[in-house]
Amino acid sequence: CRYIEIISEPKDYIFLSRGMLDQSFSLVKQPDGTVLLPVSPSCASQLDLQSLRNTLTPVGRKPGNKLERTIQELLEYRGERWMEEMRSDLPRSFQRHGDLVLLGDSCFTLPIWDKIGDQLWSAVTKELRVKRLAKMSRISRDDRFRSPVVTMLLGDNSWVKHVDNGISYEFDVTRCMFSAGNISEKLRVAGFDCSGETVVDLYAGIGYFTLPYLVHAKASHVHACEWNPDAVAALQKNLEVNGVSERCTIHQGDSRQVQLCNIADRVNLGLIPSSEEGWPVACRLLKKTTGGVLHIHQNVTSPLPNAAAGDAAPQNVSAKNADREVWRAWASDTANRITSLFMDLTGASWEINIQHIEHVKSYAPHVHHVVLDLGCRPS
Repeated sequence: CRYIEIISEPKDYIFLSRGMLDQSFSLVKQPDGTVLLPVSPSCASQLDLQSLRNTLTPVGRKPGNKLERTIQELLEYRGERWMEEMRSDLPRSFQRHGDLVLLGDSCFTLPIWDKIGDQLWSAVTKELRVKRLAKMSRISRDDRFRSPVVTMLLGDNSWVKHVDNGISYEFDVTRCMFSAGNISEKLRVAGFDCSGETVVDLYAGIGYFTLPYLVHAKASHVHACEWNPDAVAALQKNLEVNGVSERCTIHQGDSRQVQLCNIADRVNLGLIPSSEEGWPVACRLLKKTTGGVLHIHQNVTSPLPNAAAGDAAPQNVSAKNADREVWRAWASDTANRITSLFMDLTGASWEINIQHIEHVKSYAPHVHHVVLDLGCRPS
C-alpha cells in the first residue's frame, strides 16, 4: 500500500475508490486537515497527480473563494477597495509542508499586499490552517546549486518536515528544493527489490530517491553524491531521522569527480533537464563482471500537434502515440550512446537493453519528464 496526501475532506474523494484505493486500509486524517489515501500499489506509478489535483476540486466550490472573502473583509477593515485584478493575484495552489505553506511566485504580486503586510499574512495562515507562510520567487541563477529564492512571510524557522510514503524529508525551504511532482517515481523506486544491491545516487539532493532505495527497496548500501552543502546537511538529517544512516555513504562534491568505480548494481541519474554529463561516470560505476541497471532521467520534447488536424479525440490519441514514439526514439538513441560509452571505457562490448520507459510528469509545451531503465551487462 502507498499513501498519497490530499488537502481536503475524505467525503470529496469517494470516487477514487474506483480501482485506485487499497480498501484493506483506512483513510487517515492528519492533524493539519490533510487526508492520506491508501493507493493500490498496482496504480501508484500510473497516477497523474497534476490531472488528479485538477479533478479533485469539489464540484461547485472554486478554490480560494473562502480566502478571497477573508481578504475582502480585511481590505474593507483597512479602508482599502477590492479591485477585480486582485482576484487573479490570489494563490490557487501551494505546497504544504506540515505547519508551513509555501506559495508560488505568481501570487500576491500587487503593491497593495506589501502595504497591508503582516495582517494579510496572518489572515492567510489562519485561513489555510497553518502557522508559517513563505513565498517562492524563482530558482537562483546566481549559484550552481539551483537554490530556491524563498522569503519567509510569517514565522522565523524555515525548516520543515514533509512525509511521503512513510518517509520523512526535513529541509530548509529557503535553501533546498522539494519536488512534489516526482512522487510517482519515488513510489516506483520504493517498489523495487534492491536487497543485496549497492546503489549509487548521482544527484541525491535531500534524499528524494536515496531514501526510498534504503527505506522501502531495502538496498544494502547507497552511495549518495551531492554538491550543495545545504542539501547535504538535510540529507544527513534525513538519513538519521529515517534510521538508515549506517547504510549510506555521502560523497559531497561534483558527482563527475566521484572517486568510485566498479561498485554499483544500479545507478540513479535523477537530474533534469538532462543527466547526460553523468553518463560516463555511471558506466564506470557499474560492476564490470555483472553489470547492472541505469535509471536515466531526461526531459524529452515532443513535436507540437497539428492544429488543423481533425476532431479533438482522435488528435489527443494521436498526440499520445506521438509522445510515446518520441520517448522510444530517445531511449533507443540513449541505449546506442551508452553502448559506445562502455566500449570506450572498457574496450569490450556490452549488451544494453531497454527494460522500461516511465513517464513521470509533463510540462507545457509538450515537454515530458521520463525515466529510462537500461539493463547493462558485459557480453
